Amino acid sequence: MKSNRKTNKKANRKYKDSVFRHLFNNEPAVLELLNAIEGTNYTDVSMITMNTVRDVLFSAVQNDVSFNFNKKIVILIEHQSTINENMPVRFLAYILGIYLNILGNRIYQEPLVKLPRPEFIVLYNGKVPFPKEKFIRLSDAFEEFDEEIENSQLILLDLIVRVYNINKGVNPELERKSKTLKSYAAFIAKVREYEKKKPLEEAIKSAVEYCIKKDILADYFKKNAQEVVKMITLEYSLKDAIADAREEGMEKGRIEGIEEGIEKGMEKGKREGLSYALKLMEQGLSYEEIKKKVEKESKKKRRQSRT
Repeated sequence: MKSNRKTNKKANRKYKDSVFRHLFNNEPAVLELLNAIEGTNYTDVSMITMNTVRDVLFSAVQNDVSFNFNKKIVILIEHQSTINENMPVRFLAYILGIYLNILGNRIYQEPLVKLPRPEFIVLYNGKVPFPKEKFIRLSDAFEEFDEEIENSQLILLDLIVRVYNINKGVNPELERKSKTLKSYAAFIAKVREYEKKKPLEEAIKSAVEYCIKKDILADYFKKNAQEVVKMITLEYSLKDAIADAREEGMEKGRIEGIEEGIEKGMEKGKREGLSYALKLMEQGLSYEEIKKKVEKESKKKRRQSRT
């Protein structure tokens, strides 16, 4: 039996991440969000410098929101609908990339280079109940030390991630201080309400229409209508596609063939191979076509490397 999710196939199940990044990748919005989270009242947007950090594992994936505040603090924010306990490790990779970019060749020189202090934040709006606020630590992932080492003077590396539940009504103080965040939460809540009665793509479109009518992010949705539709219909990841294939009962061999083809295409760089496969998926190619093209691209690069 085929999954009833097939009717939703064009809808981007990661639409929340897409809209979130689109909404908060500008100075006024992140300053408002920063004030809400930190309980501050800054008004000078020139204190914000936006930057985007590409995931060190997959070049097609980006950190959601990253910005420098007053040149002394770098703040990285991730939006998640499923809590990932490995986020401290990902944030560690992100901040290392930022620091290496700042240091450049100076990393090999003697004088100390001052670095902006990092802060790590996750904004959660999944369906599974979650506290208003929680801390996730890198040290939680460490293997346990024996007593002798534990009592030594070794310095323990740690990284603390603050997680806030931004579902509608859960964190009223955050909503009160950030109109954009409150409106975003209302939009997601409305999508979920409509999704109970119609496919996801239709639910998203209905929620957009509702928000415009009720003046919830109305200017944003009016101004970015085409971009929002594109995010909904085109941002469809390879991982999601393979998950759909499994649900729809496609032969195990075909799915494994795609994955094997991708692995072959990543022999000289996993990031390039996955990025290429994602582009093919966005073009609407079948699984077999993606597999063949990835393998062909891999052979082409191997021939080039020999010449």
